[in-house]
Amino acid sequence: MKDGYGRTIDYLRISLTDKCNLRCSYCMPKEGIQHVAHSDILTLEEIGRIASVMKDLGIKKVRLTGGEPLVRKGVTELVRILHTDCCLDNISMTSNGCMISEYAEALKDAGLGSINISLDTLNRDTFIRLTGSDELDKVKEGISSAINAGIAVRLNCVPVRDINDNEITEIAGYADRIGVPVRFIELMPVGCGRAHKGVSTDELKAKLEAELGSAYRLSNDELLKRGFDDIQGPAEYYGFGSFPGIVGFISPISHRFCESCNRIRLTASGFLKLCLQYPDGVDLKTPLRCGASDSEIKSIIEEAVLKKPAAHSFTTGSLNTDTRRMVEIGG
Repeated sequence: MKDGYGRTIDYLRISLTDKCNLRCSYCMPKEGIQHVAHSDILTLEEIGRIASVMKDLGIKKVRLTGGEPLVRKGVTELVRILHTDCCLDNISMTSNGCMISEYAEALKDAGLGSINISLDTLNRDTFIRLTGSDELDKVKEGISSAINAGIAVRLNCVPVRDINDNEITEIAGYADRIGVPVRFIELMPVGCGRAHKGVSTDELKAKLEAELGSAYRLSNDELLKRGFDDIQGPAEYYGFGSFPGIVGFISPISHRFCESCNRIRLTASGFLKLCLQYPDGVDLKTPLRCGASDSEIKSIIEEAVLKKPAAHSFTTGSLNTDTRRMVEIGG
């Protein structure tokens, strides 16, 4: 499936819920949000049907997000539907980690291949400040459970200035000790994220170089030698001096990668969102529930994807920026 700029769209991010058991300050306000009514959330079967149509259109990778996807009842069954019924082999998830130990084995058996786990700090007080809860030990337990279940794990860290940006070397060291890569992701100025200041990739690299040694880009061959075979996507991976760990950077603000964007997003309420910044897209739930055939839904998707924007404009500002919080859009 191609968009209007000739980019191949083969990656679908599916938000299962706008609910979350944490209150990360750059994602959701402390008081929470007004959630979408249960009847307006796509059912597991509806998600599976859309995913099947997307598979026919060329979608190869599906990532389950939230909110927190593991608070959605039936998430393991959905993974099975996507893997067995929709014949999707590349199924991944993004999670805050708090509930993984309960589900890791079942998710692996159902067909989940990899999971990105958010870990913004190793300091208990900072964790409470960032997330509004004292669940750091549960996150660490979840990381261990996923590794032991045979799920490929990557840690995601969003450095926020004057909150956790002094911990990046410690987090990189922790990731290396447990044998997984870490990716530092620039803060997106979406929703609650606008209240914080992010840290650029160049600044993060400089901090790591000062403590670990000179940075060097890791080739795909070198990543494979280090046992890391998920080399697709926007992250650029580096080594530092004699440090043995793998450190990735995702830089949507300072090093915009829109020209190679291959993703679209399906919100929990069935809206196909074309770009994180803009509210543009198309409602798939209504035609789905009004009896549209697979071929009709396919045409709706193809027509919408042709209108995918060329690039975001977070650095220059836009009056057309989506005003919803990240938790409402899908992480």
